[in-house]
Amino acid sequence: MSRSAPDAGPERWLAALALLAICVISLGNVVVRYATDASFAFTEEFSVFLLVVLTFSGAALASRRHTHIRIELIENKLPPRLRVVLYLLQWAASVLLLALVVWYGGLLTWEEYSWESLSPGLGYPTWIYIIWLPLLCLAIIWRLTQSVLARSRACLKEQTHES
Repeated sequence: MSRSAPDAGPERWLAALALLAICVISLGNVVVRYATDASFAFTEEFSVFLLVVLTFSGAALASRRHTHIRIELIENKLPPRLRVVLYLLQWAASVLLLALVVWYGGLLTWEEYSWESLSPGLGYPTWIYIIWLPLLCLAIIWRLTQSVLARSRACLKEQTHES
């Protein structure tokens, strides 16, 4: 990572820890299965949960660095002022979608908590797994906002240098 690349430290560490935990759990399960012909019961449940955490943490980091897969043909052809408008439209569409995930993910988390639902594999409360979805979507919204502000400032600065 270059020194000038913006960072999302907490999300980067969370993603790294989730990936490390998935690797350790999976490796341990493989070793135990080959050595004893049995496997750990918790590996699939934890691995799926950690994969979701890894995915959304990575999405927050990519949002901050503006490194998501995208098509920049129109963006590169626009003058700086119109590019800012495009950035704001992209941001608004993304925030709208993520806000829906936060809302409905929060409702689902509350329902699972109030119904005292348990996971089928280990019997843990399911809200413990689900609450990460709206929380990490909020992190993505925050990082998207940081990114759009930085990109818009850079565009407007470019506009003043061209004039």
